[in-house]
Amino acid sequence: MTAYFSIVLAALTLFSGGIWLTDIVLFKPKRKMTLKLAESTKKLSDEAKEAIIREPYIVDTAHSIFPVIAVVLVLRSFLYEPFQIPSPSMMPTLLNGDFILVEKYAYGLKDPIWRTQLIETGKPLYGDAIVFKYPADPKIDYIKRVIGLPGDTVIYRNKQLYIQKACPKNISNSSECPKFELIRHTELNKGEFSEQGMPMLHYEENIFGIKHDILINPRRPDMTQSYYRQQGTNISEFVVPDGNYFVMGDNRDHSSDSRFWGFVPEDNLVGKAVMIWISFEFNRDEKDFLPTWIPTDIRLNRAGKIN
Repeated sequence: MTAYFSIVLAALTLFSGGIWLTDIVLFKPKRKMTLKLAESTKKLSDEAKEAIIREPYIVDTAHSIFPVIAVVLVLRSFLYEPFQIPSPSMMPTLLNGDFILVEKYAYGLKDPIWRTQLIETGKPLYGDAIVFKYPADPKIDYIKRVIGLPGDTVIYRNKQLYIQKACPKNISNSSECPKFELIRHTELNKGEFSEQGMPMLHYEENIFGIKHDILINPRRPDMTQSYYRQQGTNISEFVVPDGNYFVMGDNRDHSSDSRFWGFVPEDNLVGKAVMIWISFEFNRDEKDFLPTWIPTDIRLNRAGKIN
């Protein structure tokens, strides 16, 4: 949907801009010449002059809308784009009904149609909440958190995360490479969130100094039988290829992420989620006659920076 909107917006910008430019180059000079010839033969009223030089309706419309849609195109293509969170996979950081702003220039400026990178501006870091094109279906936008960088080895076993950072290229002795590090978390609140009546554990996780909240359902076993498998690795072990990233949802037992479908290529990156600008509640009971897309409440306290 986002890609189609970008194409339509770019097409409208080019179409309206083309009409306006064509009029400036070809037809506006002709109208001025017509006015000059008419004035040389007789005295014209102001209304008559205005009628001669007035822009045709389609040109006037293009003249009016071009600056607006051009600004919108630049803003959402290269600066910030709004997204809606439609699932609970990033709870408790992001809730269903949150509307977020994504910083489009965080990982490079790309053209809005073919997504070719024009300028490199940065790379994802540990703990970044990123929006990307789902590798299995690039028409769908996903949001997850960066857990592993290119060259890292990630293990997720028994609800516990271990990361071995990539070995620097200038090190030839493997014994000098970084060792696996246990990613520690601190329990914040038990029972604040629940899933199907079962309380979930709320932790603060610390990935190399980057802190964020996660949820774990202690009663749900790790679905290792569905994990993505790489040749030469054990179950629950993932070696991040060059130019790719390993991502996970903060709601660890309710997230379709790199554990199940693999890695996110750099070409699929859309941007970094930086803030919640508004949040709506959509809870309804069975007797409610209003459509489900109409919000029931505004959660003003949700607005702010995304950790």
